[in-house]
Amino acid sequence: MEGEVMGDLLDRDTAQTYASWFRALADPTRVQVVEYLARHARPMSVGEIVAAVGLAQSTVSQHLKILTEVRFVLVEPVGTARHYRINDACVGCFPSAADVVMGRPAPDPVGAC
Repeated sequence: MEGEVMGDLLDRDTAQTYASWFRALADPTRVQVVEYLARHARPMSVGEIVAAVGLAQSTVSQHLKILTEVRFVLVEPVGTARHYRINDACVGCFPSAADVVMGRPAPDPVGAC
């Protein structure tokens, strides 16, 4: 998605995509999870993420579900378990989304998110 501007207004589809990204990061725990996964740059089990953030497994799983819906986080099956990793392509687009929303030109290329 290239964040095209139609006239003086960001096109609706791009605005909706960016809004979903901002909503997904509107919780401090989700910001921490994204940062933790990005910093460690490897697939992790829910148990590892639970240990890092110090919340119940069900709470962390709910946050991971929201982050996977917007593709900030990807799920990889490992046997019967699921491991989570950062989606570098999608997270790479996020600064561009913030730039566009704040009226700055998007860096080239924005990328496929």
